[in-house]
Amino acid sequence: MAESRPVLRVLGHVSSPLLDRSDAPRQGDEGGPDAVVRLDPDLVPAVADLAVGDLVLLITWLDRGDRSVLRVHPRNDPSLPETGVFATRSPDRPNPLGLHEVRVLAIDGTDLRVSDLEAVDGTPVVDIKPVLGRIGERCHNPRA
Repeated sequence: MAESRPVLRVLGHVSSPLLDRSDAPRQGDEGGPDAVVRLDPDLVPAVADLAVGDLVLLITWLDRGDRSVLRVHPRNDPSLPETGVFATRSPDRPNPLGLHEVRVLAIDGTDLRVSDLEAVDGTPVVDIKPVLGRIGERCHNPRA
């Protein structure tokens, strides 16, 4: 019997001035540019309640990552000891998911302009989730 594997849908792609991994900062808050997340047109209902100013977690598939890597020198610094990738934010890892906290700057249909995104142009987007506030704030926010 064939093993069932989960299927991950690509929802859209990043449109960014960053064209190569070597151009990208290590983290978005270290100089990530504004970028556009271009989602598929059928996702209009999913975007409907996002608002300019929202902080969201953009989850990407780091398709240029090396999935065979299990240990890295953090921040690609050979003076630092090798560390298991699960203790780092390395894009090279068995399942190269990127996690990016960004602010929504503008919404045009299913195009979201966001701040501080270190993902390179063409990176697949697999999900978007709101950044949760403190527990007390969540109780009064139906979007949390």
